[in-house]
Amino acid sequence: MHHAEAPVSTVSEDSTSLVIDMTIDASIVLSALRGRLTTSLPDLDEDHQYDLQLVVTELVSNVLDHTAGIGRLRVYRSTVRCEITVEVDDTSTVRPVYGRSRLGDTRGRGIVVVDNVSNGWGTRELPHGGKTVYAMLRCSADVSAQFGT
Repeated sequence: MHHAEAPVSTVSEDSTSLVIDMTIDASIVLSALRGRLTTSLPDLDEDHQYDLQLVVTELVSNVLDHTAGIGRLRVYRSTVRCEITVEVDDTSTVRPVYGRSRLGDTRGRGIVVVDNVSNGWGTRELPHGGKTVYAMLRCSADVSAQFGT
């Protein structure tokens, strides 16, 4: 498991660019969000796009299913290497539970999927309550070569 507890910072502001910053609420359409990811990061290869869409879908769904249903999504892209960081804020202090869900036995695999697809994930508390859940995804070696990494 690649889970980390409360890092000092998820992304370094001087080496990333904010690609998406949006509110999460019950009106969000996940298919439209996946389309927005594709158009916002058109140079990512198909596998990396799929992994990113999967991670974003799982983290946003967690906000909708396991919290008050209101949050914030941010997607950052590193400017020095091929790496994407996804951050999702919500108002709950309850941390994601790996492999278990209050919604039943057929649910609760979202963080397992995020763990398997990402290069790492974790949580950190927000100063005024709630938390941020984040995940980092790196490109494959052939794509990373374009970034000199």
